[in-house]
Amino acid sequence: MFDIKWIRENPDDFDDGLARRGLKPAAAGLVDLDSRRREAQTRAQDIQAGRNRLAKQIGAAKAKGEDASAIIAEVSRSKVEQAEAEAAARVASEELDRALEGIPNLPAADVPVGPDESANVEVRRWGEPPSFDFTAKQHFDIGEAMGLMDFERAAHMSGARFVVLTGALARMERALCNFMLDLHTGEHGLMEVNPPALVKDTALYGTGQLPKFGEDLFRAGDGFWLIPTAEVPLTNLVADQIIDETTLPRRYTAMTWCFRSEAGAAGKDTRGMIRLHQFTKVEMVSITHPERSDDELERMTGCAEEVLKRLELPYRTAVLSSGDMGFGARKTYDVEVWLPGQDRYREISSCSNCGDFQARRMKARFRPADTKGTRFVHTLNGSGLAVGRALVAILENHQNADGSVSVPQALRPYMGGMERISSDG
Repeated sequence: MFDIKWIRENPDDFDDGLARRGLKPAAAGLVDLDSRRREAQTRAQDIQAGRNRLAKQIGAAKAKGEDASAIIAEVSRSKVEQAEAEAAARVASEELDRALEGIPNLPAADVPVGPDESANVEVRRWGEPPSFDFTAKQHFDIGEAMGLMDFERAAHMSGARFVVLTGALARMERALCNFMLDLHTGEHGLMEVNPPALVKDTALYGTGQLPKFGEDLFRAGDGFWLIPTAEVPLTNLVADQIIDETTLPRRYTAMTWCFRSEAGAAGKDTRGMIRLHQFTKVEMVSITHPERSDDELERMTGCAEEVLKRLELPYRTAVLSSGDMGFGARKTYDVEVWLPGQDRYREISSCSNCGDFQARRMKARFRPADTKGTRFVHTLNGSGLAVGRALVAILENHQNADGSVSVPQALRPYMGGMERISSDG
């Protein structure tokens, strides 16, 4: 959400930012809506002030024993006119809000300009993709051959884009969750949270999923939605609050199930665990001082990358172009893990700085120690990591010729010392 006052004062900068997103100019239309709103509000206030003067005239006329009926009639007319002006202001305000809430965040100055992922810029790589003396298999072939990954049974009970993990693979997913949470809380300084998986409209509005992306979500009824990511409840921990500046930054992490309809993914990744309706993710969220959010994005991305280093998984990191960023982001890094079975890198973490975009929507502010008034916080979010995709990456990068999979050293303590997964266990 944007500050309309800033748009009025900086229309060219606003339209330039939209242009970098590949969008048409919008400042003039927004300013016009705002002018209509302000004019109607001023008219209502002027009518109220006039009626206050008329009320005094009525009192004076009655005190002199004069007929005040004409003035009383004028007061009645002014009430109708004020109601009409207030209604016009309300309509213009609602139109302005609807227009503003559908506009994505403006890209940061250092974000590469481009229409889509083709303009993303790689910033670093880590690790060498493994070299096998056999043909690398995809994760679903490995898991199904072991008898520990079952898409058919999942589809029988739930439909497409679900999976049943059993035995050592179910344990590995749980182990990955615990490993990531321990790393983030023990070494990266994040506070673990166990948030609700059901949220109200207002929570999703605050983080930008509603109203624009409702079709990507699962509605649970009774005014609830299933969370698409723990970003939603974690960021909303500061909604409608004025927090103490000394408590910044606030860094949270949570392991949750996430639910997405994948409405726009027809025909994409229809086999395997890359794109499911229900998946497990360890999320990171930071609430920061505006002057420190850029540094926090670098830190958060490093936290996500460290997970992959510990799991011995090659990856590359890219800054997304203006046309490939999410709705609420002003700058995003994608961390992509190497998948030998697909012979390419695939996204496993996306870390974004949203600036004050979400904070304005959810009214999340802090009170600076050295100045009067309040300021909006900056919010950041990042996958730390997508657990299912981490499992996929382990199966493919640590696969062996006999169909077994070696367990990364960092994960073995979480799996009772297990060094290898196979169809035998």
